[in-house]
Amino acid sequence: MIYDDAAVLRKVEFARARLAERFYAQSLRKIARHIGDLVGVFDPANFAEMPRVRSLLDKYALTLAPWAYATATRMITEVAAREGKAWRRVAQAMGLQIHQELRSARFDDMVRKLRDEQVRLITSLPTEAAERVHTLALEGLESGTRAKEIAAEIMRTGEVTKGRATLIARTEVGRTTTMLTQVRAEGVGSTHYQWLSARDSDVRPLHKKLDGKIFAWNDPPIADPSGVRAHPGCIWNCRCVALPIIPE
Repeated sequence: MIYDDAAVLRKVEFARARLAERFYAQSLRKIARHIGDLVGVFDPANFAEMPRVRSLLDKYALTLAPWAYATATRMITEVAAREGKAWRRVAQAMGLQIHQELRSARFDDMVRKLRDEQVRLITSLPTEAAERVHTLALEGLESGTRAKEIAAEIMRTGEVTKGRATLIARTEVGRTTTMLTQVRAEGVGSTHYQWLSARDSDVRPLHKKLDGKIFAWNDPPIADPSGVRAHPGCIWNCRCVALPIIPE
């Protein structure tokens, strides 16, 4: 059974949680700013100092863990609440009695899995920045002719991390939504979903072709020219959503 007004459902019900995405992006960009501050304390042209920068960033990653756990938990909780509300409204519209199935042990397991993955991604921001500084410093020591350019690149570490933080927030909120939707959908017997794109000029050409088509939860389609398979919202910067097909 497919909800009659798919366009409304796409926009109102199973759409990405915008507030959660905004909160998550702002939180992760704070890390990027702090990384930029840590790097900026040192002279980027003094490549011999860069091991100290790397050490500071690695230590920062370790201290981030509790904050990362709390931040990831808040994001997932907000997404789950919105997604749960969507299920209740859809169930009511369809006259279905699925309220009892909205939360299960499998759902809780998925929440824990997603939270662990988010903690890993958050703490990877300073470690990736540390590796970037280390690589650039080695290049600077080996190539005196490009020392000024390399020093400038080291100073861009915070900016580069900000871009990475924004990408994580955009992608992970969408992926979290889809993964929780899948668990709940399969819990009520759904085996397939309809791919719904944002239907605007920013939609990937491949995702325009996927729009409106039906796919199995256990067999995601090719969602990128590189051959990567993914459900809607589960690939970088994807704003598409999965509309569950609920059995009669």
